[in-house]
Amino acid sequence: MNGHSKTLINLLRGWPNPGLLPKAQLRTAAAKVLSDPDLSSEGLLYGPLPGNESLRVELAAWLTRFYKPKHSVGWERICISGGASQNLACILQVYSDPIFTRNIWMVSPTYFLACRIFEDAGFTGRMKGVPEDDDGIDIEYLRKGLQQSERDAELNGNWKPILKPKRAWNKVYRHIIYAVPTFANPSSKTMSLERRQQLVTVAREYDALIVTDDVYDQLQWTTSSTPSPALKEAVQPRVVDVDRCYEGGAGRTGADGFGNAVSNGSFSKIVAPGCRSGWAEGTEIFVSGLSNAGSTNSGSAPSQLTASFMTELLASGELEKHVYTTLQPAYAQRYKIMIDAIKEFLVPLGVTLPQSKRTVVGGYFIWMSLPAPLKADDLATYARREENIIIAPGSSFGVYGDMKDGDLDREVRVCFAWVDESIIRHSIERLGHVISRMQGGGTHGQEFPSLVLRREVVNAEFQ
Repeated sequence: MNGHSKTLINLLRGWPNPGLLPKAQLRTAAAKVLSDPDLSSEGLLYGPLPGNESLRVELAAWLTRFYKPKHSVGWERICISGGASQNLACILQVYSDPIFTRNIWMVSPTYFLACRIFEDAGFTGRMKGVPEDDDGIDIEYLRKGLQQSERDAELNGNWKPILKPKRAWNKVYRHIIYAVPTFANPSSKTMSLERRQQLVTVAREYDALIVTDDVYDQLQWTTSSTPSPALKEAVQPRVVDVDRCYEGGAGRTGADGFGNAVSNGSFSKIVAPGCRSGWAEGTEIFVSGLSNAGSTNSGSAPSQLTASFMTELLASGELEKHVYTTLQPAYAQRYKIMIDAIKEFLVPLGVTLPQSKRTVVGGYFIWMSLPAPLKADDLATYARREENIIIAPGSSFGVYGDMKDGDLDREVRVCFAWVDESIIRHSIERLGHVISRMQGGGTHGQEFPSLVLRREVVNAEFQ
């Protein structure tokens, strides 16, 4: 409760609407597992380091059907995780050294909560934002940054890992590159195939590991105004698929076999975030090393019980059915309502949208640019105060410690996944009222400093 006379509408929160959670399917899967002595014992005890083998097999089959890579996904390329965020932390524990690993390169705008994970791994002050255009990450900007970083490392004599011991099952990369290539959070953009290939080429040249959060890939639909069949094939291959086959692949002559990309998958967006379960896919040797992270070695496979439920959901076909017959059409409808409202109420005021000619869209978010001289921080302030609407200003998605003056000042992210479908159109209309008043000088009050806004954004995300 905030004492406002108007109903609170949270267009910031990147959660699924409770009405879209597969409660009945989870109840059935859990009952089957817990009523079977063998399955329940396996789920309730410590599991193998790479995770539930049956789930790895089921995932490999589904990922092969969905991404249709040149070579089938082998289950040995997959390990089970405690979700994408937990797994990112484990990747850094195994494959980075906070001194030898020069920098973290993040597509900007970025998923800002990942910055905390990088900070906790020792990279405060060494995260670098890389801009993107409508094709994805700016390769030349990245290449120049990598070149300078290597020159700095040479001057400082930074040639070998300092803090991480040498182990046969892992390596330490010189650089980490973080991206959400498909239906990105926050920009909603999808990186082109050519740009993915260029990114792999650069990563190989500079001994970089590309970590991609591939968590929205299955949540896709066409931009057609009429209902369309479920999309059961990915709009683009993952970066890890490109690394596997492009120009000799991860096993090319002279390569060390670890590869230069890992796909971070999650059940949070396609089942429920409370499951805290996911997977990673990379080369077999990379996955083996990741499975030997200290926290896994001590506690064994993460999310072992939940993994047994996910196995049943996949084996029974209920997970794919939920994605294709519930989530895709539901999010498509929500997206259509919001995008039509944006075109009706905001575009006439000068608001613009990225990648406007796409035929396939997806994810949870829509990214918008305000007309000059409006600032997103001001809009977020006035929208909350005058219309009781929470939005995410672009400044919240800058890379920690590498925000440029004016960077993302006019960008806004709104989410169509969380709020009730019935209020989406009205929320955008109310947002349009605020923009119109700002353009006419009808708003009043003081601006909030961006740092305060960022803190409010983080709080609103989890309220």
